[in-house]
Amino acid sequence: MSPKAKQAIIDALPNAFRYPDSARNTLLSETAKAFNLSDKHITLGNGSSETIKAAVQFIANKGQKEQKKVQLIVPDPTFDYAEYCAKPLGIDIIKVPVDDKTLAFNFPLMQEKAHSFNGISLIYLCNPNNPTATVTSTTILNQWIKSANENIFFIIDEAYAEFASSPEFVSAIPLVYAGYNNLIITRTFSKIYALAGFRIGYGIATPEIIEQVNDFVTVDNINIAGATAAIASINDKNYAEYSRKSIATSRKIVETALADLNIEYLPSHANFIFHKIKGDLKTYQNRMKEMHIMVGREFPPAYGWNRLTLGTPEEMQYFVTVLYAFREKGWI
Repeated sequence: MSPKAKQAIIDALPNAFRYPDSARNTLLSETAKAFNLSDKHITLGNGSSETIKAAVQFIANKGQKEQKKVQLIVPDPTFDYAEYCAKPLGIDIIKVPVDDKTLAFNFPLMQEKAHSFNGISLIYLCNPNNPTATVTSTTILNQWIKSANENIFFIIDEAYAEFASSPEFVSAIPLVYAGYNNLIITRTFSKIYALAGFRIGYGIATPEIIEQVNDFVTVDNINIAGATAAIASINDKNYAEYSRKSIATSRKIVETALADLNIEYLPSHANFIFHKIKGDLKTYQNRMKEMHIMVGREFPPAYGWNRLTLGTPEEMQYFVTVLYAFREKGWI
């Protein structure tokens, strides 16, 4: 967390008895300013998860008003929160498997599923993707968004965008500048700014879309401590750069070890690495837990893979030491 964010939280404590309206409005303006947009282009959320949920509800409501069926198309595997939100609304969920070898999105099949559907297709794409940390071809994605018919809407989840340095990755935000009304981009302060516990996220879209999405956003969804921390963070360019460099160093430590151990992994464009493991994940989890390393959940259908979140370089050096010890025991 940015030292400036820590101080902002301390400074905000005397105002804890107040509602967060002022801090919320300032955060809205500062976020818009960071992207050279107006306040009307931004919606704030209790984490980007609330923005995703509001966007799903907006499309479900649109389908109800227009008496059209709605389907959600997602790559598989990916972050599953959009599916979680869609299921209770009666939205059909279409999972499109990623490429067997590269784990890249299967755009032709997703497009076929969307264009052949007699109703509204909601496309959820996480870029860089979670859990694979791979980036999507911006050219293909932008072409689809630009050419899509009025019954196709996109949620582009860019939670890890600040970590992506590859020229392959280009944010979808320029499409909002261009006035496209068929997408919303979601981002968060949880990752590069390390404010996950404060639950601050946001969406970027045209004012027309933001106005409709805001119908499904909770009142006073931003807390005063989180808002002030986010304001300080978005203006602390030095911390953002420090965070990027720290993750890059950690990534290099792990990738070097994985390559040396001949463990398959995907090139990472985020703050985590997707790598192969030997045997089942549950056994791997238990063994790592004994070494005080917590391993996350499985991501079906990517069985035999582990999503490793990158910590500090010191933490990842410890992880690598454990990994080599596991190799000596024949566990990996």
